Amino acid sequence: MLTHRRAFLGALCVCAGAMLAPAVPAQAQDRALTIVVGSPAGGTTDTLARVIGQSMAKTLNRTVVIENRAGAGGNIAATYVARSRPDGNTLLMSFTGHTINATLYKNLGFDPVADFTPITMVARVPSVLIARKGLPFGDTAGLIEHAKQNPGKLTFAIGAQGSSLHLASEQFEHMAGVDILNVPYKGTSPALQDVMAGTVDLMFASTVNVLPHLGNDLVKPLGVSSAQPLPQFPGVPTLADTVPGFESSAWFGLFAPAGLPQATLDELYGAIEQAIQDPAYQERMKHEAATAAPMPPAEFAEFVKADIEHWAKIIEVSGTTLE
Repeated sequence: MLTHRRAFLGALCVCAGAMLAPAVPAQAQDRALTIVVGSPAGGTTDTLARVIGQSMAKTLNRTVVIENRAGAGGNIAATYVARSRPDGNTLLMSFTGHTINATLYKNLGFDPVADFTPITMVARVPSVLIARKGLPFGDTAGLIEHAKQNPGKLTFAIGAQGSSLHLASEQFEHMAGVDILNVPYKGTSPALQDVMAGTVDLMFASTVNVLPHLGNDLVKPLGVSSAQPLPQFPGVPTLADTVPGFESSAWFGLFAPAGLPQATLDELYGAIEQAIQDPAYQERMKHEAATAAPMPPAEFAEFVKADIEHWAKIIEVSGTTLE
């Protein structure tokens, strides 16, 4: 099964801007649908965009292009889409950072609610706290003890500022009472590579990104952020076993610019829902310890508003802010 996961992710994480399209008539090429991703190729957001985009290309009989615009916790991509025409040709594959950034950044440059048309959520994914090889501890309790004895000496790779993984790190430090230095990256993939290379010590990474590396001895999973242990990570306890009450997960969803016509919204939602309900997609999510979580546009819009309030409380407690 591990080999299948590697093959699956390897096939998806192709170069940025790669086209996902079936054979279509030449005249359809001027109707390309672009899904903008706020992270580099190889991360969870990018991977999901390519899976969904491939299915949408077939359903809509359109060329679908994945365009990576990494940086600023997803804000560069979000700003680009917010300023795009609401014609259904430009979408944003975003993540929890979309609602976190509403509070985290003092000068966001766009309104995460008013400037977008929410389409649907596509997945919810828990995370895993991993450690590089060679550290003098092998579990979460050992990590906490070592961190308290050596404040500010350990490092956390932050896959994207403003992401749920970033806030998971802040939440862990606060609840465990430890001081760990954050090292920001422009995406999950480069951050994970540096953990495996031994450049940084620790990281919260999504289950989708960690599973292909289980057993390679370059990283050790210390705990999962879900409420219950995950069968895909045998023998790995929940972080709540050591830090009572700790729980965190990320969501991923698609947005269009504000003002998208209802007929276009309905067409896009239908194509995305078909991709999510595909048994193959459902099975992939299960294998990656993720959950397919489609929501009608109106429900997703209400979720986004509520999630902004949820993260605002956590950010207030952590004292984290970004310019």
